[in-house]
Amino acid sequence: MRQALALAAQGQGYVEPNPMVGCVLVRPDLPKARSKNDPPKVVGTGYHARFGGDHAEAAALKNAKKQARGATCYVTLEPCCHFGKTPPCCDALIEAGISRVVAAMADPFPKVAGGGLAKLRAAGIEVTTGVLEKEARALNAPYLTRQTKRRPWIIGKWAMTLDGKIATRTGASYWVSSDQSRRRVHQLRSRMDAIMVGSRTAMEDDPRLTVRLPEGETPLRTPLRIVFDSGGTLSVFSELALTARDVPLLLAFGPEAAPEKRVFWEGKGAEVLTLQAPEHEQRLILLTEELARRGVTNLLVEGGGELLGHLFDLELLDEIYVFIAPKVIGGSNAVVPVGGFGIDSMRKAARLEECRTELIGPDVLVSGRLIYRSKGDEAKQEP
Repeated sequence: MRQALALAAQGQGYVEPNPMVGCVLVRPDLPKARSKNDPPKVVGTGYHARFGGDHAEAAALKNAKKQARGATCYVTLEPCCHFGKTPPCCDALIEAGISRVVAAMADPFPKVAGGGLAKLRAAGIEVTTGVLEKEARALNAPYLTRQTKRRPWIIGKWAMTLDGKIATRTGASYWVSSDQSRRRVHQLRSRMDAIMVGSRTAMEDDPRLTVRLPEGETPLRTPLRIVFDSGGTLSVFSELALTARDVPLLLAFGPEAAPEKRVFWEGKGAEVLTLQAPEHEQRLILLTEELARRGVTNLLVEGGGELLGHLFDLELLDEIYVFIAPKVIGGSNAVVPVGGFGIDSMRKAARLEECRTELIGPDVLVSGRLIYRSKGDEAKQEP
């Protein structure tokens, strides 16, 4: 199963909105002359390599050919039992004569949701679940979030100085981080379904929000660019406006935005989505729900502090990438990365799980998954 999980991870950035899945087929009876302590022979491996391509089980069966008969199938997610872009994997496993299926976890997708496992059992195949389920859930956390919470997996990214500032008191932010860190950001962007900034960041930084990799490297995908712009204030001379027909652009307006703004931006080639809710937090929830309906699995939010603060207060930030530069700019009015209402007690502070640190040129990258403290957790803390 660990081998299957490692295989599955190779599909990251290629398979979304589908889940990453890996599969390993083994034959306990091969080779015939072996001791009881020898591991079973692997006869086929596969993983879901691209959206619309073969699923992991189908790829492994093709790899194993006739040796699949009588094999045990280790797969990181419940095999599908419905027709989508490819035929049902359950049918392929049954037809190939698989004797046992070991699945790390069930698939919450409504068209599967236990149906695949039931179909395998009905065909007389032995089924085991829950093997390395925690690891499988961690691998596919973005997919599971979209399926169960009806929103994308939201990743916050910012670059800051040693004193925790993302811009000076005048708003200057070019450049906090190094060239090496910015190249890493473009690699991160290249596997995202969408990238979002707030209206202030769009105005002050005038970003393109495109993926720009070194010559010879191809982006895994072209992410949708989103500006959360309640008042419709994005400049008509911005880089985003100039490239609206070349790279998809979505503007999320509030009901207060003037109607002529919508007409203008649609004429420029952008899509305008008006979020009919009185508060920014409610609008963000509506927007994330709409993005999930569109199949957006990974959403990268690059600022600014106000937008990241709203998401943090709503406990919608799932993961963060923080580039820390060896610089100090000072200033009580300098810009901080996460604004909003914030936490009123250190006991309630969110913490990083699976925290990773990496040196990138002169900078330090700290990344991990955010775990929020519930009231129940806070009560258990020692004084």
